Amino acid sequence: MFLPSIGLEIHTELKTKNKMFCSCLNDPEEERPNVNICPICLAHPGVLPTINKEAVEKVIKVGLALNSKISKFSKFDRKNYFYPDLPKGYQISQYDAPLCVGGSLNNVSIRRIHLEEDTGRLIHGKDFSLVDFNRAGVPLMELVTEPDIKSAAEALSFVKELQLILRYLNVSDADMEKGQLRIEVNISVQPEISNFKSQTPNKLGTKVEIKNLNSFRAVGEAIGYEIQRQKNLLEKGEKIIQETRGWDDKKKITVSQRLKEESHDYRYFPEPDLPPLDLEKFDLDNLRRELPELPTQKRERFIKEYGLLPKQVEILVVDRFAAEFFEEAASELKIQNPKSKFQTLYNYLTSDLFGLVSQAKIGYKDLKITPENFAELINIIDKGEISTRTAKDILKIMFETGRDPSEIIETEGLKQISDESGIIEIVKKVILENQKAVEDYKKGRENALQFLIGRAMSELKGRANPKILEELFKKELKD
Repeated sequence: MFLPSIGLEIHTELKTKNKMFCSCLNDPEEERPNVNICPICLAHPGVLPTINKEAVEKVIKVGLALNSKISKFSKFDRKNYFYPDLPKGYQISQYDAPLCVGGSLNNVSIRRIHLEEDTGRLIHGKDFSLVDFNRAGVPLMELVTEPDIKSAAEALSFVKELQLILRYLNVSDADMEKGQLRIEVNISVQPEISNFKSQTPNKLGTKVEIKNLNSFRAVGEAIGYEIQRQKNLLEKGEKIIQETRGWDDKKKITVSQRLKEESHDYRYFPEPDLPPLDLEKFDLDNLRRELPELPTQKRERFIKEYGLLPKQVEILVVDRFAAEFFEEAASELKIQNPKSKFQTLYNYLTSDLFGLVSQAKIGYKDLKITPENFAELINIIDKGEISTRTAKDILKIMFETGRDPSEIIETEGLKQISDESGIIEIVKKVILENQKAVEDYKKGRENALQFLIGRAMSELKGRANPKILEELFKKELKD
């Protein structure tokens, strides 16, 4: 039996106004190459970098959210290596004095969180390679875990929860498709302890690093494949080579890229152009007060306050703006109807409204519908003033126009008809025109009744009260 040990190195592009060491715009949406550049991020001779305070504060907020220890002293270092997208020939990073040390998430210990600059972007063609330096110098946070993770599922759980926290803190959009969140996985496999009573931990096996995984699916598949590859080698009595491997998404295998570098290969030394950071001068109490409610806290509160199930809460929490929309609508619903239940609100939000949002390919922050108007619609539904079919039609109009539901009902004549005198003639008409369904119902086929109700509802354009309609049909068919 073999036991895997997995550690993660997670790089996150921070959402700041400017780059890490210059005043160039940090704009991930810029499509024109080499627009947001200057002599500093292009490493022209004689230029001097300056530290982006906003980036430092955002990394500290992440550390506070993950219960890390915020260092009193920190500094930047030069990490020396050559690659075409690295204009300086070195990267300004942090080595032995990171901003944050320790902490944990999902029972996984965090080793360090530090700040560095991103590289440029290489664009390869059939017989050429181009470099876009727009990304060069963008603030890049690196979080390194201890090798506490034992499976692909645990790794994915950690990364997804971290992505949520980064979005809740508004420090990064953390979009993997756009390269704003990049995962590197370190995997080693070693024999399990034979004496299960022993508490002595296993010595870690030879570490293999898998670079730049850019989707959750790739992370899961790469970990699964690499664990099995190492197990197969050890079962044959072969040695694992310490190396860096890449993920071939088409073949679904890891491939060797180069022997793994050690820290001394990068010849780290303190960055001479930047002063050390005295973090005791930062107002940590104020940064701590600025922390929003985090996903774990929101999950617990939503279950307690709104009576939702954990699975229901999870659907809301994974989208910060959807959770905010729900809560604002729920608050308004309390004002309109203090005895209201929140299940109807949840159902319409996560089924009908989710469907409209998905179809339109927009986010909840871009909705034309206000939480107040959505709560008003739910209140109207709960009072039985409109049918469920009509509610869906009204919601679609609200989604497209942002109009008030009461105004839509009034102008479109959609209020539900509950007066028997307004319905009975339609009931008689449907019975007269659908004698086969009538005969089927009298033979005990209940679905025939639903057919007749559906025909009447169509005649009444969905405005009839379904319960009254059912009662009238049963009464007429009984006579």
